[in-house]
Amino acid sequence: MTTEELRTFIYLAKVKNFTLVADQLFIAQSTVTNRISELEKEVGKKLFNRGSKMVRLTEAGEVFLRYAERILELQSISVEEMNALSSHKRQFSIGAINASYEVYVKSHVDECLKNNGVTSIKVELGHSLDLIQHLQDNTLDMVFSVIPLKRSGFICEVYDEDKVILVCKKGTNQYPNGVSKEQLARMPYLMCDFNLSKVGEAIRSLFPKNHIFRLEVDNSSKLFPHLDNGLGYSFLPYKLIKDKLEAGILEEVPLVDFKVPNMTTSLIYRQSYDISKFLENKLD
Repeated sequence: MTTEELRTFIYLAKVKNFTLVADQLFIAQSTVTNRISELEKEVGKKLFNRGSKMVRLTEAGEVFLRYAERILELQSISVEEMNALSSHKRQFSIGAINASYEVYVKSHVDECLKNNGVTSIKVELGHSLDLIQHLQDNTLDMVFSVIPLKRSGFICEVYDEDKVILVCKKGTNQYPNGVSKEQLARMPYLMCDFNLSKVGEAIRSLFPKNHIFRLEVDNSSKLFPHLDNGLGYSFLPYKLIKDKLEAGILEEVPLVDFKVPNMTTSLIYRQSYDISKFLENKLD
């Protein structure tokens, strides 16, 4: 299969019309038809159900679409990395959830950038499961994740453990003696689920099933403006908000009859990868 065939397939999956795909790619409609036919022959499956005006992906087409997009992504990344080799002696590709980047990764990145001019660093912020997939696709060198990976060929080690505390804006705490589990469900809670981690699951379990939160986001730092303005309460890793606590911007709310587990950050990388080059800023 060729890059042109894959790109045509992805376009057709999105716009669902052969004529529109031909116009967008500046090719003849017969070329679109031929590329899809060749692709279907190679994979041995029908990828589209064809109608009079529109086409729709088959079940096999839905599965193949995910891989087609990843193939083109990998191709693009490989070209970027080869181009970077000409100007940089060392390249690091790092994946991290937002909280891990702010607390652990940023300081390492700063040291690498400060201490030498021959290092290129790529940082991808996202969800743990997506980052782990990219690590397995070989597009990332290492991942700081709240979800561990148990797979042959990879090392997964605990990088750090941090307590998770309930906080609100300083001076707005309506529970000075502590909050109970029953009270928690009634407060204006701002939810960050920490991407399916044990902490995220534990926090969700404190609330009734199908509970509607006042705000729900997937990035902990997006909660800061709302917390700073006194608009609610939220559980956050202590090290992420330590400066705000010390500056008197936020305050901790005691817990009365329940606990929240600590957040464990795992560092995951391939067994063949020398992680010390990044953690200790070595250049060979």
